[in-house]
Amino acid sequence: MDSRIKEILNREYNRQSETIELIASENFASDSVMELAGSIFTNKYAEGYPGKRYYNGCDQMDEIENLAIEELKKLYGCNFANVQPHCGANANTAVFQAFLKPGDTILGMDLASGGHLSHGSKPNISGKIYNAFSYGVDENGYLDYEDIRSIALKVKPKMLIAGASAYSRVIDWKKFREIADEVGATLLVDMSHYSGLIAGEQYPSPIGYADVVTSTTHKTLRGPRGGIILWNNSEYSKKINASIFPGTQGGPLMHIIAAKAQCFIEANSLEFKEYSHAVIENAKHMCKVFSSNDIPVLTGGTDSHLILIDLSSKKYSGREVADMLEENGITVNKNGIPNDPRNFVETSGIRIGTAAETTRGKDRKWFEDLANKISEIINN
Repeated sequence: MDSRIKEILNREYNRQSETIELIASENFASDSVMELAGSIFTNKYAEGYPGKRYYNGCDQMDEIENLAIEELKKLYGCNFANVQPHCGANANTAVFQAFLKPGDTILGMDLASGGHLSHGSKPNISGKIYNAFSYGVDENGYLDYEDIRSIALKVKPKMLIAGASAYSRVIDWKKFREIADEVGATLLVDMSHYSGLIAGEQYPSPIGYADVVTSTTHKTLRGPRGGIILWNNSEYSKKINASIFPGTQGGPLMHIIAAKAQCFIEANSLEFKEYSHAVIENAKHMCKVFSSNDIPVLTGGTDSHLILIDLSSKKYSGREVADMLEENGITVNKNGIPNDPRNFVETSGIRIGTAAETTRGKDRKWFEDLANKISEIINN
């Protein structure tokens, strides 16, 4: 290995080993997952799907992809799955291509309220190709389903998107289904942040409500960086698969698909259910400590791994607090809050997640002590 690369690798290893990881979209994959992500599967081109490859020599590629698909379907109890998306945004883009035409109307959660770039944000391709509208949250930070319904009745989206990247509470998939049915929209659920908690049966599953479900495989699912698509209707299979290859991607990343297979197997276990429960409990206890230290938490708490701290009444911005925490060996990310008085660069919030440090075996008392330390840094 080139000495310069090795040096950077070692520094990152030391950073991860010596700092507290609280970024809600990050986790620590198992040694098996990381071994497969760097395995000889990376050497093979496998354009197409099992049994229908463009290249020869794909027997093992077919076998590992079929295994990943079967384990994924078993994990979430769905009929069909695609494990080839390179990331969550790619999965969403492919679903848009499968069900929409350029200029069609979509309705997703506003980025400033906790949504994701790929749900119709103007700087993103989803906001450029499609006629994108958004819904937000109420003054307390909760989704207002009646308001979402009124917006949907007004703009008549062809696709309604549920899911978030900075919303800590349970999302009512059934209500989104009812709204989608009322306006005749396809319902896409992006469960990226909650997929591990759903696999661990600690957060409601959108399977059975959504027409299509997308997710990343890292975050709470604790796998390699990548994406997946799930669905139940056999009539969707051809267009969804075609929208990945050849629609939006070329060759699949077979080393990552192999690592995904391992991740799905690990997540379908009692140990993972216990882990998912601990992730949420640790987040709830952190919220109690923040509240007792006059650190406002959006919605007053959490139902997931995610905590959004409101700094709008504090002296320092989200960017400044995130930098101060990093100086103290704690990694979080700045985050906007609803009706943020500061700009997108500074923000008035920070987002905290408990998934990574729970993977490391940290318990409730450790998280409570950490929340007190974070509170002291913010208040002082």
